[in-house]
Amino acid sequence: MIVGEIANFVAYAFAPAVLVTPLGALSIIVSAVLAHFILKERLHRLGVLGCVMCIAGSIIIVIHAPKEHSITSVLEIWSMATQPAFLLYVGSVVVLVFILVFHFAPQCGHTNVLVFTGICSLMGSLSVMSVKALGTALKLTFEGKNQLIYPETWFFMLVVATCVITQMNYLNKALDTFNTAVVSPIYYVMFTTLAIIASVIMFKDWDDQSGGAILSEICGFIVVLCGTILLHSTKEFERSSSFRGGSYMPVSPSLSARLCSGGNGELEKHEEEDGSPSEEICLRRQELY
Repeated sequence: MIVGEIANFVAYAFAPAVLVTPLGALSIIVSAVLAHFILKERLHRLGVLGCVMCIAGSIIIVIHAPKEHSITSVLEIWSMATQPAFLLYVGSVVVLVFILVFHFAPQCGHTNVLVFTGICSLMGSLSVMSVKALGTALKLTFEGKNQLIYPETWFFMLVVATCVITQMNYLNKALDTFNTAVVSPIYYVMFTTLAIIASVIMFKDWDDQSGGAILSEICGFIVVLCGTILLHSTKEFERSSSFRGGSYMPVSPSLSARLCSGGNGELEKHEEEDGSPSEEICLRRQELY
């Protein structure tokens, strides 16, 4: 996991967030394939379709992704982060997070999955921008252009730490409260969408692209979203069906008749005369009750 997160961190330094963030869905495919071969979990046909959709959408995104802008100093990123449009976005995110944390979380955080996942996704969009800024600064430092002398680099590091800790805290709360098959697709959709919006505002990734390229990226992103949701829904379907298949035990006719008759001897007498099963009568009586 540490190696994977380091690789993800490095990817943000070399590619736009519009490209890197949606490709996180590929980890779901790897997990599904490994679970099939190592844990012997059966991959449903709809699960295979979900994997194919994720791969197809990722290919579309890669083909039409914007090019990375050349950045020579962390001060350039700081000027992007302090532009009015992005400051408005940051202010809106902070206000929404405070409202969700202090107003909605105590009241309906444990009953509405959107509260905890909303906090994670909002903070996650800021963490992606800060990670990209910090990764670019470290890349320039390793190339011989020391960026650690600027206080902006350390500020981005502080923002990364704050956002990641908050994000992981509320993501764990969401996973502890709700089903993983519900939390994961909702979190992926909200987090990826907000991260793309933040990247478009801050780094202006779509300014140099044509309308067709932007539309193709959006379509590829939607295909990846559908594949992700399909994979998780299939996993939940398999879990629920296996649970029902393993725990259901039919009640014997004699026991069913005794439970439904409640001491009424007429039903037992009727069974003895013609031998007709009493399960249907039992179910009808239960429905009436």
